[in-house]
Amino acid sequence: MKIKNTKTRMMRAALYIVLIVLAFLMLVPFAWMLSASFKLDKDVFIFPIQWIPTNPRWQNYVDIWTRIPLLKFVLNTVKLTLIVTFLQLLTSSFAAYAFSKLNFKGKHVLFLAYIATIAVPWQVYMVPQFMMMRSMGLADTHLAIICLQAFSAFGVFMMRQFYQGIPDELCEAARIDGANKWREFLHVTMPSIKGTVILCLLLRTIDSFRMFDKVNVLTQGGPANTTSTITQYIYTYGIKSLDFGFGSAGAVVMAVLVLVLAEGLFLYYSYN
Repeated sequence: MKIKNTKTRMMRAALYIVLIVLAFLMLVPFAWMLSASFKLDKDVFIFPIQWIPTNPRWQNYVDIWTRIPLLKFVLNTVKLTLIVTFLQLLTSSFAAYAFSKLNFKGKHVLFLAYIATIAVPWQVYMVPQFMMMRSMGLADTHLAIICLQAFSAFGVFMMRQFYQGIPDELCEAARIDGANKWREFLHVTMPSIKGTVILCLLLRTIDSFRMFDKVNVLTQGGPANTTSTITQYIYTYGIKSLDFGFGSAGAVVMAVLVLVLAEGLFLYYSYN
């Protein structure tokens, strides 16, 4: 018995070591980005890497606010993130509840057809979407992004799986006590999948900072409506101008913004 316990502890210790090494390797690019944000462009690719610059260039963090309208981009991103996240949670939770707890004709076929859209890349139908938004007079506006991002097949799929784990007897007991469908949804099923809602919220928040192609196509890349996505910022203002220190400083600011916004939404929903 003692030998078995010792073997289990050794396997667990080895697993922890592997996980720590993998976590360290994943953090290396972020450490390089942080280091590069304090360097001149000519010093970014010096080998071996100088992780702590001898003369940190703090001016990079000043330039990102003065050379481009970064504050405008940040406000646009926060605005779209909050609106789209709220709408996706609302529509996904309603649809998932209907697909899991309501009975109607063609429910399974409709669900499979909707979930199948996950496998279709956005690039396949981005031209029809753009033409549709332009015909509605919504081209180069935030409303175009909001309308097209308000629904999430992945969110519906994930929430439905957890809704199905809620016993039907619990819903029946609520109906016997006089609860209608709305009260059953709001007070019985939704509190039971709070963890799933938080996960969807975090994924949606992070995804809002990775909308590069959608922002460029639907808003035509105009500075008044563009967002401060990390990819957009780096590729537009970092690599094209060959100023890697400047681009890395912007990437650091955007990464911190993602963490703060995601953590804020997580804490707000967790304690409400």
